[in-house]
Amino acid sequence: MEQFITIKGARENNLKNIDLKIPRDQLIIMTGVSGSGKTSLAFDTIYAEGQRRYMESLSSYARMFLGNSEKPDVDQIDGLSPAVAIDQKTTSHNPRSTVGTVTEIYDYLRLLFARIGIPYCPTHGEPITGMTITEMVDQIMLLPDKTRTTILAPIARQKKGTFKDTFEKLIREGFIRARIDGEIRMLEEMDPLNKNQKHTIEVVVDRIVKGDNRSRYYDSMQTALELGEGMAAVMTDDQTLTFSSNYACTICGFTVPKLEPKLFSFNAPLGACPSCKGVGVLQKVDMDLLIPDKNLSIREGGIAYYKNIVGTLNQEWQRMEALLNHYSIDMDKPIKDLTKKEMNYILHGSDAAIQYTLYSSRGQMERKMNERIEGVADMIERRYLETSSSWSRDWYESFLSEQTCPTCKGARLSREVLAVRIGGKNIYEWTQMSVVQALSFIDHLNLNDTQSHISEMILKEIRSRLEFLRNVGLTYLTLDRLSSTLSGGESQRIRLATQIGSKLTGVMYVLDEPSIGLHQRDNDKLIATMKEMRDLGNTLIVVEHDEDTMRAADYIVDIGPGAGVHGGQVVAAGTPEEVMANDQSITGRYLTGKESIPVPKDRRKGNGRELKVIKATQNNLKNVTVSFPLNTLTVVTGVSGSGKSSLVTEVLTHGIQHSLGKVRVKPGQVKEIQGLDQIDKLIEIGQDPIGRTPRSNPATYTGVFDDIRDLYAQTKEARMLGFTKSRFSFNVKGGRCEACQGDGVRKISMHFLPDVYVDCDVCHGHRYNEETLQVKYRDKTIADVLEMTVEEALEFFSNVAKIRHKLQTLVDVGLSYVKLGQSATTLSGGEAQRVKLASELQKKATGKTVFVLDEPTTGLHSADVKKLIEVLQRLVNNGDTVIVIEHNLDVIKNADYIIDIGPEGGDEGGTIVAKGTPEQIAANENSYTGKYLKGMLERK
Repeated sequence: MEQFITIKGARENNLKNIDLKIPRDQLIIMTGVSGSGKTSLAFDTIYAEGQRRYMESLSSYARMFLGNSEKPDVDQIDGLSPAVAIDQKTTSHNPRSTVGTVTEIYDYLRLLFARIGIPYCPTHGEPITGMTITEMVDQIMLLPDKTRTTILAPIARQKKGTFKDTFEKLIREGFIRARIDGEIRMLEEMDPLNKNQKHTIEVVVDRIVKGDNRSRYYDSMQTALELGEGMAAVMTDDQTLTFSSNYACTICGFTVPKLEPKLFSFNAPLGACPSCKGVGVLQKVDMDLLIPDKNLSIREGGIAYYKNIVGTLNQEWQRMEALLNHYSIDMDKPIKDLTKKEMNYILHGSDAAIQYTLYSSRGQMERKMNERIEGVADMIERRYLETSSSWSRDWYESFLSEQTCPTCKGARLSREVLAVRIGGKNIYEWTQMSVVQALSFIDHLNLNDTQSHISEMILKEIRSRLEFLRNVGLTYLTLDRLSSTLSGGESQRIRLATQIGSKLTGVMYVLDEPSIGLHQRDNDKLIATMKEMRDLGNTLIVVEHDEDTMRAADYIVDIGPGAGVHGGQVVAAGTPEEVMANDQSITGRYLTGKESIPVPKDRRKGNGRELKVIKATQNNLKNVTVSFPLNTLTVVTGVSGSGKSSLVTEVLTHGIQHSLGKVRVKPGQVKEIQGLDQIDKLIEIGQDPIGRTPRSNPATYTGVFDDIRDLYAQTKEARMLGFTKSRFSFNVKGGRCEACQGDGVRKISMHFLPDVYVDCDVCHGHRYNEETLQVKYRDKTIADVLEMTVEEALEFFSNVAKIRHKLQTLVDVGLSYVKLGQSATTLSGGEAQRVKLASELQKKATGKTVFVLDEPTTGLHSADVKKLIEVLQRLVNNGDTVIVIEHNLDVIKNADYIIDIGPEGGDEGGTIVAKGTPEQIAANENSYTGKYLKGMLERK
């Protein structure tokens, strides 16, 4: 077997014909400044080729469903293994996806509860035991005489199939009827059912009019229980009684179905809460959105839904007006003065039919009505679910907000499922425990000999997966945490833990900055995890900037020396010691300390004003009261899961947004936020894309393209041809190429081969039509400008102050290598964040603006972090306030003020461990951040 992965002639993106030899079965770090080409080498070349070769081994039929990868621009790669990419993308946006389901722990929990779970009556708290036939008949005999009853035997519940053989067998055994999907039908007349749909089938065993016929009920119930494997049902005109020889409460008769794994799934109809269908939340009318100002009357438009139709002949308003008149509700009274009963009629409708007249739009009587009138809240919720129009759905949604399901209280599961417990907890209560709590609970679980024997293997699997999560620093996560709420780093480490659990060998893993969101304290755990994967016989290629990880690596590849066209070369490759000995490597110089980010000489005190959060209790925050001094660079830090995002994003940021008029944004749980009157603008700079389509790019987002189009419209040729500014937009008709509608490329579907993108054969990738490209500025067309890098464009437009200023901000944030027309979808999260930062740098400072950034150092080399810090300091020097959530020690040591949250993650966090200047934090022995910061400050 080959000992090296050998790459020859790699030219993907900005790579300059790279030849490289890297050792297999090692921990390899690929690093370099942003835009140098490390991701192009690791993901777009090595991983893409490994994935492509695996796909090529499959049949063309299989490739139809799996998709294909294009061959990367490389001459040859030898020594590749099957490749798995673990990148920063969020695990899933599906509201049903949780940490438990992603890690498969929930699957094992379902199996555990199905095998050793004990059902309890939710009303009486008694363990549920199987009913005898005598007890079932006793309960039936309590029904009134002459009640018509039908004895049913359930033989299939929510199962797919045609059931043709089942029906034939039942006919042979003498059964005539069955209730199929709620409808009683003759078996002889039955056609095979749709095999792709789920069906519920209950055999009609007997139909009895209740009287003195106990023995007949006894015989029929015995037959039904045999046929239904311990389950039977008795249907009357107004209710259905379910019986089980397996589980039923001896006091009230509460029953639970046969315990099986799918019963405990909130994704299956059997186990899901009937109200929310297993999601745990419902879209309900939000009173703050429906009635934003309670001081207004209904006639003044106090109910936002009717605001524009009050007093008109709109039929919706006519109905509401009839309701108001019927109950004598004063339309001129402020809504806050209406009684609770009056509001109930408005929101939930009349309690009986009302007579009223509907008029046409011309005021002519159309028809007389006698019906119950629906309330505005009930109507909005119903129509939101029923409408197929996306416009209508958005309109109704503007009055709705997510609210916890009142039936299951967010548990997602039915009452019967939640009645089953192990160790005193039901399955939902198990998932509410953090990883560390769940491990402790399993270790102290008291089981009898039989239960221990049955559950031994299941508990072993659950424990091992929980330990993997603990080993990658995710002890604070709960199993019911939604996947969509995880950060990129958290979801990446979850997938890392899942891969360790698979114990594969001979695999090549390609990881993208797994240390994101990880406090320095937890780095050792992550490094140990990656070494464990390596020791199993795998190759790990990690794109990373973290110094501790680089020092622990077996091999480092430093790509550079610069970004974009200035990068794409191997500057240094070898062991950490060999890279540190190479003076050409900027990474090596930072590792040896020859280059470093300086500590500022002075710390700002701020302008004397502050934002003060009083008694915040959001998520795990424990009555936190803390101040954020204005006109400072404030860094909020702490171990993963300590409560940083809860405090900064959910409490402070959402509180500021709400105070600035964003009614839909609800602040987290907090008593009060003082000082909001000091803020007139909030800018939240996250890592979400700057645009969802390829048409969005840095030039359009920062607004510099508007100025460039203005410039082209002022040229002599443009004025002669009568071209305006819009002529130079590739998004509208006129100047763009209509063959590709301004995209520059055309997508050709190749069925089971990869889609092929080719330059448009009309405009040849230029996006514009021939007439528009006749206009030139300094011998360059508008299409040529879009192909320029920021650095090239800065030189080209050096004499146009307005354009030069905007381009300079992109250079200042370290994006000189990005092309002006580069598609937004190809920018990384860190690049998108810096484009937003550049866009804000262009604007005039107000002195009352708060900038909030969540881990802006993601994807940044130490050399880029230096530039970022300069930009953040510039914002504060302009009089504004910058609040940063960060673990990077170089950013932390440059702060004016630090708020350290902890001491641990999850339930053991949520308190202020330390606050003050970096020097004060470093002197605090209780602060984990302080311990690492102390070493950084001593180096200065």
